[in-house]
Amino acid sequence: MPQLTPGQARVIDPVLTGIAQGFRQNELVGGLLFPTVSVGARAGRVIAFGREDFMQYANLARAPGEGTRRVQFGYASSPFALVDYSLEGALPIEILQEGLAAENGFSIDGARIAMAKADAIMALRLELQQASLATTLGNYAASNRTTLSGTSQWSDLGTVSDPIAVVETAKDAIRAATGRQPNTMVMGARVMRWLRQHPKIIDRVKYTGRDVPTVELLAALFGLERVAVGNSITSNDAGTAFTDVWANHAVVAYTETSPLASMGTPTFGYTYNLGGYPVAEPAYYDRNSKSWYFPVTRAEAPVIAAQSAGYFIQNAVA
Repeated sequence: MPQLTPGQARVIDPVLTGIAQGFRQNELVGGLLFPTVSVGARAGRVIAFGREDFMQYANLARAPGEGTRRVQFGYASSPFALVDYSLEGALPIEILQEGLAAENGFSIDGARIAMAKADAIMALRLELQQASLATTLGNYAASNRTTLSGTSQWSDLGTVSDPIAVVETAKDAIRAATGRQPNTMVMGARVMRWLRQHPKIIDRVKYTGRDVPTVELLAALFGLERVAVGNSITSNDAGTAFTDVWANHAVVAYTETSPLASMGTPTFGYTYNLGGYPVAEPAYYDRNSKSWYFPVTRAEAPVIAAQSAGYFIQNAVA
């Protein structure tokens, strides 16, 4: 068996951790609704904010020597608890022997192969969790949700269906509750498929010189900063049944993706992530399987911080 080097004896390998933290999947969109916020503990309270910005405080004028009125911003609402998720990527020595190996032990290229697979699995797990939160009807107030059916669904290309009107209703509901114009829309791949064919969409974009609406054109049409399509799919453990992660739904929301997300803006959600994570433990060699193993651990939990900053369009298409 290859000798354990001092670097491999560390509890956390800084080089492999850097690789683990650098992986990103192109097809995942949950982070747009649940931007990552680093926290220093595995449990705490979600910081929520009220409507203090919109309230008219009486008697703000003060005479000389009088006390100054005070206002409290932010409060600890529902609890959150981070969950540790760990997975080991395997790198058989047979693969190393095909040219990826350094003279001793594993190569960084070999580590990337093993860790990329493990990270893809865990990243999809987080996307599923985020999508589940964002597409659960009970997570929204009655004023911030709608369920389309029949001719109102965007897959019905008749005269009743009107995607633009539905999105405008969603924007009005969010602005009325938060004072912010929503900036993000996330939809399932099937929703985008029908929007690209919808006559009311095509009629509005035909003067742009484009025959087919793109996400950029839809963002401009809907008056949003970004429109994203969740193209990821998932399967059962047997790999025999595949489903769309974002199904046939759409979510409109105000999300603050900058560090200001933790400073009082009514952002729809966060993904709380333990500071410094994900981390990679030192790779180790298993003689029985004749493979190197690369353990990667993530500690995270997505939460809805402001229900009123989101609007759920259930069954947008059939």
